[in-house]
Amino acid sequence: MKLNFKSIYIYSIVAAAGLSMPSCNDFLDREPISSITPQQYFNSAEELGAYAINYYNSIIPSYADAYAAGPLNADRNTDNMVVGEANTTYFASNRWLVPSSGSPDFSLIRAMNYFLEQVLPKYEAGSISGTEENIRHYIGEIYFMRASVYFDRLRSYGDYPIITTVPVDETSELVELSKRSPRNEVARFILEDLDRAISMLKSGTAFNKVRIGKELAYLVKSRVALYEGTFEKYHKGTPRVPGEQGWPGADKAYNSGKSFNIDGEVSFFLTEAMNAAKEVADNHELTQNTMVMNPAINQIYGWNPYFEMFSMPTPGTLDEVILWRDFDADLSVTHGFMAYIQQGGNNGMTKSYVDAFLMENGLPIYAANSGYKGDITIDQQKEDRDGRLQLFLFGETTVLGNEDSLQYYNAPEVVGLTEHRDRTGFRQRKSFCYDFAQIRNGVRGTNGIVTARAAEAYLNYLEASYLKNGSIDATAASYWRKLRERAGIDADFTKTIAATDLSKEPDWGVYSGSQKVDPTLYNIRRERRCEFIGEGRRWDDLIRWRSFDALFSENMGPYVPEGVNFWTEMHKNTAYLKRNDAGELTNESALIEQKDGLSSANISNRNDSKYIRPYRVVKENNEVWNGYNWMKAYYLSPYSILEMTLASPDSRLETSNLYQNPYWPTVASASALE
Repeated sequence: MKLNFKSIYIYSIVAAAGLSMPSCNDFLDREPISSITPQQYFNSAEELGAYAINYYNSIIPSYADAYAAGPLNADRNTDNMVVGEANTTYFASNRWLVPSSGSPDFSLIRAMNYFLEQVLPKYEAGSISGTEENIRHYIGEIYFMRASVYFDRLRSYGDYPIITTVPVDETSELVELSKRSPRNEVARFILEDLDRAISMLKSGTAFNKVRIGKELAYLVKSRVALYEGTFEKYHKGTPRVPGEQGWPGADKAYNSGKSFNIDGEVSFFLTEAMNAAKEVADNHELTQNTMVMNPAINQIYGWNPYFEMFSMPTPGTLDEVILWRDFDADLSVTHGFMAYIQQGGNNGMTKSYVDAFLMENGLPIYAANSGYKGDITIDQQKEDRDGRLQLFLFGETTVLGNEDSLQYYNAPEVVGLTEHRDRTGFRQRKSFCYDFAQIRNGVRGTNGIVTARAAEAYLNYLEASYLKNGSIDATAASYWRKLRERAGIDADFTKTIAATDLSKEPDWGVYSGSQKVDPTLYNIRRERRCEFIGEGRRWDDLIRWRSFDALFSENMGPYVPEGVNFWTEMHKNTAYLKRNDAGELTNESALIEQKDGLSSANISNRNDSKYIRPYRVVKENNEVWNGYNWMKAYYLSPYSILEMTLASPDSRLETSNLYQNPYWPTVASASALE
């Protein structure tokens, strides 16, 4: 049963009609699963595969929306980029509130458990028709999916109930099952499920890499283990880590007698991360970067494989790609990346992000003799820099169109229609493609989207091994040199480390808690930041590193996002002049600078900063005017009052098995305590 994404999409429609799991908002989704009769189903490999397909879009983002930007905006709410208006829930005071109802949702966990409960006895009895290899693969997919759901819950809530059965609709059982397991136990459970998946899955190449495969399970195992190992390392000493002072789980009788060796747990998870990452990195080469930065006239492909990997029809042909999503306009399964990038998408990379990229000679831009040219123009900033910055960020002379002639980016769209605005002036170019048929005549993007690639395994090993061993071992050094060589940077990373001055790095990743990390570790973090532009890895990294603490006043303090150097020369570009009714340029500027009481302003004031400040355009009622703030509670999400009440044997919060997360109150609509 070899399926591509088109088959997956069709099966998903069929499965949604006849095989989908009912869900409700009640605790543990109490409605019984009644749409499948196990005696009549789960009897063939094809039926197992169809069930798994039904949950693909719930587990792995489909990005199948012609009017959305997908992962392009996934670095929002970090120091990498801004999207639309500022997120006041995270970065303004007292806006994230304890919900009165909803969350967490157990429906997906219940669906995975139902499959395993019905299928495993049949598999052990040999009563499922089909090849052994396929049967095992589809069971492996379900183990992978359950692990993925639990990883999502781990990141959101930390401690979480481990449920491996399909509970009946009995209050006493549901209350019992609501007991939260310490987060390290949850993480170990996830790794166990991934190990089961690894033992059963076929290679992703058997399905053209559009279906879960063994390599993906190894990669995600390294991701989970690195996440938990570093979270426990950097959050140790806070009540977010089991056994530490103030940990709320200590008050629960069901945790009595448990002891925690956090250093031992950290070592375990880092070792697991190293081993799993090495399985992928040693068997997958990085895609070549030719360092050609622009295509020729009418050239779509064949000029730079690294650029094209993120925007080609079938990226699964590349060794680096572990998983990708296929699209088909005939099935209305499309995406909107091309239009978002070509026209601007109300987003923008930050100055902090651009400044993090090294020079080609391996030196930071501030280092003596780095050769940095300055920031009067974007092109100037990109000159002789890390090839990833040159390739994946538009500059004035970056090609925007190449049909019959070359059209250039020229200038950021900083005052146009809101939906097309370049919020910071820095527009990312990853996932762009020069096949303009993808957006012409109403047809949206159908080129593939890479959702997992081997470069992550290189970086996971590099970080985990350094933290575990305190040095860069030969394997890590090899991986790091390969990443730098692909980026067009001097491969000697020791040169970069020696030239690094953490006080000059405007990067939240400099901090873990209130401590600055050492220059070697910071440069490992820098490498992740620069490699994953436009792929949405930054938020998880900042959470696990405890780097949002950088926003506390004793560290960097509140963060004001900035963009291009606009007020030195860029503002003089004719792109910022008004046009008359005939579409002709006038001599009147379209720029309206910020001024107190001026609600029609469309650009930050030049006297505030020469750099665009996207959230300092209108001051009135602007909760982030003075910058982003952060609270200790925000590293974990709060549980709702209803869910905590349902998890209590007598409906009292004081006796609930589902205790609240640190720094959050047990009052609906109340804000974080710290």
